[in-house]
Amino acid sequence: MNAILTLSLCAVFLTLSILHFYWAFGGKWGFAEALPTNEKGERILNPKPIESTVVGFGLLLFAIFYFTKGGWVTIELPEWVWKYVGWMISGIFIFRSIGDFKYVGFFKKIKNTPFGKMDTKYYAPLCLVVGLLGIIVELSAWT
Repeated sequence: MNAILTLSLCAVFLTLSILHFYWAFGGKWGFAEALPTNEKGERILNPKPIESTVVGFGLLLFAIFYFTKGGWVTIELPEWVWKYVGWMISGIFIFRSIGDFKYVGFFKKIKNTPFGKMDTKYYAPLCLVVGLLGIIVELSAWT
């Protein structure tokens, strides 16, 4: 079961990484709906290509982490990486699912924007599932 979970996390992170690289190189598909806006339709975030690239590399590193944790490839890393990074990744996505209480997450106030609807339906639940799967993977490493 652990192999299925780590492979699922790899697939999610790799897909999201590719999407961020696509945006960094000028891709438009899904970009507008991926950014929170206020009620007037003004973007709250206006990421530059370099910022999308940085996020893409971060997500790629998360994919590599779980690919390695799943045992499909061997990368020598300090013990603290294996002990703490999975928990940190899970925490990032659990907190993202909870949100900022205004524009993102399950507890957002601004819900009727294109992003708000997509966040409620897809983004926040995906973040919660990713966070919970990461926790399960970490807990299974202790048994």
